[in-house]
Amino acid sequence: MDTSSSPSAAFPPDAERSAAPAGAPAELPRLARDTTPENPWPLSKLSHSLHGWVQKAPDAWVEGQVIEVNERARVCYVTLRDLQEEVSVNVTLFKNEMARLERPLERGSRVVVSLKADFYVKTGRLSMLGRDIRPVGLGDLLERLERLRRSLADEGLFDQAHKKPLPVLPHRVGLITGRNSDAEKDVVRNATNRWPGVQFEIREVPVQGSGSARAVIGALQELDAQDEVDVIVIARGGGAFEDLLSFSDESLLRAVFAARTPVVSAIGHENDQPLLDHVADVRASTPTDAGKRIVPDVQDERLRLGQARAALDRAVGSMLDREQHGLDTVRSRPVLAQPEGMILVREEDVDRLRSRAWSAANSLALRAQDSVVQLRARVRALSPQQTLDRGYAVVQTADGSVLTDAARAETGQSLTVRLAAGELGVDVTAASTRQPGER
Repeated sequence: MDTSSSPSAAFPPDAERSAAPAGAPAELPRLARDTTPENPWPLSKLSHSLHGWVQKAPDAWVEGQVIEVNERARVCYVTLRDLQEEVSVNVTLFKNEMARLERPLERGSRVVVSLKADFYVKTGRLSMLGRDIRPVGLGDLLERLERLRRSLADEGLFDQAHKKPLPVLPHRVGLITGRNSDAEKDVVRNATNRWPGVQFEIREVPVQGSGSARAVIGALQELDAQDEVDVIVIARGGGAFEDLLSFSDESLLRAVFAARTPVVSAIGHENDQPLLDHVADVRASTPTDAGKRIVPDVQDERLRLGQARAALDRAVGSMLDREQHGLDTVRSRPVLAQPEGMILVREEDVDRLRSRAWSAANSLALRAQDSVVQLRARVRALSPQQTLDRGYAVVQTADGSVLTDAARAETGQSLTVRLAAGELGVDVTAASTRQPGER
């Protein structure tokens, strides 16, 4: 809007005002902020100023939900409410605008309308004049949802990589649903039947109409902040397409995506698929299906525990039997059945080795003894005594040297003749150089 047309800016500032002539009546302030108790504005001037400011405001296309329709002779008064906030305005529509509609307005209808603000000077009442009102049809809503779906898909809000797994056994389940609704009963009854120990933290909020998305977001954020809540279920029974639009609200979808607790969507029936089903971590086709998904079946778990226990017993029994068989096999071996046999075998080995050692040593000693005898025989054969034993004699001079040449003996020289047994003392009477065998 052009703020230059506001009452406080409609006239020049104080410094630019013309001074009133002395003695003349007081001039009205040109700006609203210049009014005083002594020099006020007439009410009409304020009303005309507001009317001029409001008239300069441009038309605005708005969307809302019709909550009340009051038709008169020439005009129709319609109350519109915001789709998310608790805000409503009264709209005045003339008959010609209403005549353009293919069917009369009904409570709960979604419309877009061009509004023009109007300030009535005589009564000081601000009203909204409606021009070119258009019902929002199913095709328009589907087109909007499709654009939103593509936009969120491009951002990755539907990717499976962002889906959080459900806890195996949640101790406390957060449930967001309508007040005293069948969806709440279905979820609680089916979950309790499957797992009687499950606990619920229930938040009853509006699940249809304006403000429902904001209420669901508030409940979601409250439950998500509680550490003891392991999973959150958003449940609603079936309904018309328009009744489920709150669960395709972009702010709600982003809040579900940002939640740190896994979220289960259980909206409508099998063929109802608001965009919440794509963003939630798990989609349940119905509230009943949600009650079955969030907790395990106690009977199935008991059966599985029994099967696991039986399998464990079989495994332990099989292992014990196998180990016992192994022990029996080891104990049946000769080394354990007759441990003295191993000693006997080693004893026989020792005896055999000792016998072999004794034989080898004895054989070695005998060979050495024979060698000694042979060497003794050789030594004896080469000794002078052996020569003497064969009849030879050794002649020695008085100094003990052996006389080997007769030419060295002198007549009358005393010699010693050593025989094989004993010695003879002789004197040389004659010496000859005759060789053995000569005559």
